[in-house]
Amino acid sequence: MTFQAETIEIGCASDMLQTEEMIDFIKTRYEKIIAGELNLVKVSAPVVVPDGTGINDDLNGIEQPISFSVRSLNGQKASIIQSLAKWKRMRLRYYHIEPGRGILTDMRALRPGETLTPIHSVYVDQWDWEKNIHSRERSLKLLKSTVVTIYNTIRNIEKELSEKYPWVTPQLPHAITFIHSEELLRQYPGLSPKEREKEAAKRHGAIFIIGIGNRLSNGEPHDGRAPDYDDWSTLNDDGFYGLNGDIIFWNPAIDAAFEISSMGIRVDRKSMEYQLETTNCQDRKNLLFHKLLLNDQLPLSIGGGIGQSRLCMFLLKKLHIGEVQSSIWPTDVMKQYEGKDVKLL
Repeated sequence: MTFQAETIEIGCASDMLQTEEMIDFIKTRYEKIIAGELNLVKVSAPVVVPDGTGINDDLNGIEQPISFSVRSLNGQKASIIQSLAKWKRMRLRYYHIEPGRGILTDMRALRPGETLTPIHSVYVDQWDWEKNIHSRERSLKLLKSTVVTIYNTIRNIEKELSEKYPWVTPQLPHAITFIHSEELLRQYPGLSPKEREKEAAKRHGAIFIIGIGNRLSNGEPHDGRAPDYDDWSTLNDDGFYGLNGDIIFWNPAIDAAFEISSMGIRVDRKSMEYQLETTNCQDRKNLLFHKLLLNDQLPLSIGGGIGQSRLCMFLLKKLHIGEVQSSIWPTDVMKQYEGKDVKLL
């Protein structure tokens, strides 16, 4: 059962309207900043894609998309997107995007299998981007330099927001700290992956965890990653496996590590073949996306997603993601936040 407000007091409505204005400022400005810094052109994106093509992502490999039949297409099955990682790469090919340039789009997805929490919603919105690169650029150096660029764009919007709304004070450190998931395991061997993230994020303020998806020395991955978009199996310049990772901030408002972006250099033919074999997903080789990649018909790329509601929640120091996006929530959410001045949109 979901909560529905029957009345909203005038003062509360005024506060919520100002929140909406601030959200609009962040989204409008940040989109321009990130597009300029990464040399991206804005394109439109689908909400639904046909089944049986391999285009829709399964994220950690366990999520199930919302599927349905399309009557006007003779019952063709289609699914609401969960991520655009594969679709964006196909768009690079379709638009003949040259190396050094990329695309940016608004991703709107539904993830019904998501466990609802103060930072997780059924509705997902993010800036999805993908950039064509040369084969020689598939390196840790490019990954790190791109992360630094993205981090600086977030610090830029944080600064602009504080100038427009002076009561919103900047909180990000000057630089982001890089750490491989294996190094994180060695530093905190007795903690779970999420506990490691929390300790590192609290210590540094902003971190990028490299290498998510491959097994670590303890036999377990730091977190799950599907085998067919990020490259998590290539040996990188630091002697560890993985050319992908997550940008995570320390969020003092909720006293927690806070993921803002998942990104990475995408699989090439060799790494995808290995990752499909390792995860027993070789049947995917018969799907459209995978056939194109295995036949070297897709550009090499780097890409990722930056959470729109996540970024707004962080910058505005909100306690619940429902304060910066309209979604559905259990009735007990209101009880949980009684007296904490949380206003769900």
